Amino acid sequence: MEEKLKELAVRREKITAGGGPKRVAAQHEKGKLTARERIQAFLDAGSFVEVDAFVEHRAVDLGMDKTEAPGEGVVIGYGTVNGRTVWVFAQDFTVVGGSLGEMHAAKICKAMDMAMKAGCPCIGINDSGGARIQEGVDALSGYGDIFYRNTLASGVIPQISVIMGPCAGGAVYSPALTDFTVMVDKTSNMFITGPQVIKAVTREDVSAEDLGGALVHSEVSGCAHLMFNNEQETLEGIRTLLSYLPQNNIEDAPAYPCSDPTNRSIPTLAGIIPDTPNKPYDIRDVIHQVFDSGSFFEVQALYAQNIVIGFARLGGRSVGIIANQPRIMAGVLDINASDKASRFIRFCDAFNIPLITLTDTAGYLPGVGQEHSGVIRHGAKLLYAYSEATVPKLTLIVRKAYGGAYIAMCSKHLGADQVFAWPSAEIAVMGPDGAANIIFKKDIDEASDPVAKRQEKINEYKQKFANPYKAATRGYVDDVIDPADTRMRLFGALSMLLGKRESRPAKKHANMPV
Repeated sequence: MEEKLKELAVRREKITAGGGPKRVAAQHEKGKLTARERIQAFLDAGSFVEVDAFVEHRAVDLGMDKTEAPGEGVVIGYGTVNGRTVWVFAQDFTVVGGSLGEMHAAKICKAMDMAMKAGCPCIGINDSGGARIQEGVDALSGYGDIFYRNTLASGVIPQISVIMGPCAGGAVYSPALTDFTVMVDKTSNMFITGPQVIKAVTREDVSAEDLGGALVHSEVSGCAHLMFNNEQETLEGIRTLLSYLPQNNIEDAPAYPCSDPTNRSIPTLAGIIPDTPNKPYDIRDVIHQVFDSGSFFEVQALYAQNIVIGFARLGGRSVGIIANQPRIMAGVLDINASDKASRFIRFCDAFNIPLITLTDTAGYLPGVGQEHSGVIRHGAKLLYAYSEATVPKLTLIVRKAYGGAYIAMCSKHLGADQVFAWPSAEIAVMGPDGAANIIFKKDIDEASDPVAKRQEKINEYKQKFANPYKAATRGYVDDVIDPADTRMRLFGALSMLLGKRESRPAKKHANMPV
């Protein structure tokens, strides 16, 4: 037995060494950790249990019969984050470039299967040169197996993709199928076709960073949900994200002790809203004051900035926040904002996280570009997502709520359980200026002083329609509240709705607009 134990130790040491000292050093020189170092930094100390360490490839073509790949280029196993179980896999770039072959994919699939069985999140750390060309169709089969499991797990367990190096070709579709994609600035990139192929086909000259770096996917494409400066910050960020999420779709997110009084009055809140209706302000100032102190965790902060999404806590409980941002494009809804918000709403609904919507929008963004790019079908996603959601839904109308955008931002008509409005709310088909120009056009044109008459009619419209009371008389607004009472009223409504049950028609699945 002693000899066998020595053999075991030698074999395990060879596997844990990865691609060897030179390749490990090269990884460190790029500012990157190795696969095992990432896992150790991510999980609670001493909690990692590795699985399938001794798996080997069985390829023989193109010199693979002479190629050793310790651990088959990927490390999988389970451990805990803040005491809660997760499964994790991390591709090892020091071993044949982290390339994906048949057995490499089989290990990843095992991690995903076990996460589903255990009912816990699955975190994948991507750092790979792509498909292992020497294994041909077996490598492609491996990607397909992973995509299939991503889809089966969607809405059952949280899936988080962490891009910590290259992720190219078909490999990018696994992160796209997961719930959150997290990238590291300057050291990670994603693209379907790389710079060399693009240059050969289209003659466009672009660097890997400009093509698919973290900033590009955070600001332009919207493919990245979170971006951090370095790997340590990234791993800490994912731990924070997980603290807002349940383990699976039949559990609730963990509740945390709350030292911030839920009946706290906020007398300064009303002062955030400018006296001039068209003057911008930052909706985050409202969010930070209403929800538990320091609890707001924003998602996709750099993309479609005219809408703000993220997690926060109210009385220690996780909630999802969707808020128009008047500071950017007057908070109007457009294609990207609709896509961004609707997917977040569906995630929260899938994982039993209540939704709180803050409304201040002048409507949908007009323009030929928006219409031709499909704002109708993209905008419909927001209507669909809110209508489909069965979690508690609370809405606060802060200022403007005009036209179709009023409906889209979780109005009573889309199933909001409670709708509150501040006295500053303006709920109408359109803004007073535009409405006056249409409704009272004849009166204005025939007046001796058209400018004065127009202002008179604008004021008349504001008094009759551009306020929260007309909607309140119809029951579309449950209450008009003092802004100072916002935290208390939202917490009370959330507490009342925690036992909410809602049944829907039986169906195989619905057909979401795309």
